[in-house]
Amino acid sequence: MDFNMKKLASDAGIFFTRAVQFTEEKFGQAEKTELDAHFENLLARADSTKNWTEKILRQTEVLLQPNPSARVEEFLYEKLDRKVPSRVTNGELLAQYMAEAASELGPTTPYGKTLLKVAEAEKQLGATERDFIHTASISFLTPLRNFLEGDWKTISKERRLLQNRRLDLDACKARLKKAKAAEAKATLWNDEVDKAEQELRVAQTEFDRQAEVTRLLLEGISSTHVNHLRCLHEFVKSQTTYYAQCYRHMLDLQKQLGRFPGTFVGTTEPTSPPLSSTSPTTTAATMPVVPSVASLAPPGEASLCLEEVAPPASGTRKARVLYDYEAADSSELALLADELITVYSLPGMDPDWLIGERGNKKGKVPVTYLELLS
Repeated sequence: MDFNMKKLASDAGIFFTRAVQFTEEKFGQAEKTELDAHFENLLARADSTKNWTEKILRQTEVLLQPNPSARVEEFLYEKLDRKVPSRVTNGELLAQYMAEAASELGPTTPYGKTLLKVAEAEKQLGATERDFIHTASISFLTPLRNFLEGDWKTISKERRLLQNRRLDLDACKARLKKAKAAEAKATLWNDEVDKAEQELRVAQTEFDRQAEVTRLLLEGISSTHVNHLRCLHEFVKSQTTYYAQCYRHMLDLQKQLGRFPGTFVGTTEPTSPPLSSTSPTTTAATMPVVPSVASLAPPGEASLCLEEVAPPASGTRKARVLYDYEAADSSELALLADELITVYSLPGMDPDWLIGERGNKKGKVPVTYLELLS
């Protein structure tokens, strides 16, 4: 009991001494041991890493789950170490409503059939989104959280210890200074100065040891950056896969809808903004937008027979294929990414399309899938 009381009294005395030293330093009434410039740079770099990691983590969570209530629920489940219940994605919920609407409005009508097809695609999009969220959480969010909840807590703990060791060291310096001043006035025995010097040596040793431990942890931030860089690449990869899968689902859907009787696919209006204000053959620089399935001839006239189409005497160009393209019918030419073909336009053609030739094969090709070469 007496030992515990003495320990509490000792701890209280140390805390009080540190508080006095800290306060006097703030008011410029006491000297403060300064860390070297390299150490200060390490501290600043660590703080920046922690602050930006927190911001990136929070915003990524918003990106993956825009609903704040759902994020709070997931956070609570995680803290309680319980499995987060599976949640229906917005795409899957939309698919459910469309399927129910088709069932009630007539699944055999053009509108009902289209609703079912779109519902199927939305369901695929929802499942794809679920996979993306899962992959991104494991490969990106989890490492960021592990740093903040693991390595950073260790660094913070050692930094607090270093701060305490510095305050103890400076307090010992102040005591020794007072002891020497008192000795000079012959009001203090020499053994008090010796005691103060001994305390200072111990405090200096403990400070130096703690500074080395903290410095090694701070230098480890470089390894953290390397790890976060790898995780960032994984995050970009998962996003690329997600958007590519979404694009394929919607491309397939649009092709299917184009073959449905009674659907609106014969419009001559382009489905995307023109690639250039002066020429429809400008190089495509973004993910392709599926053009309208339009015939070679203007509306109301008979379609041109591809066998009878001859390239113009001038105006043919080489083009590199940007993306694979599956021909919807015999009038189109299937394309493989990176192959070179010859292309040209004919009077009256939809500006979103060109005639493409590869060997003895010929057919319509979408402009947005091509990079036109000079």
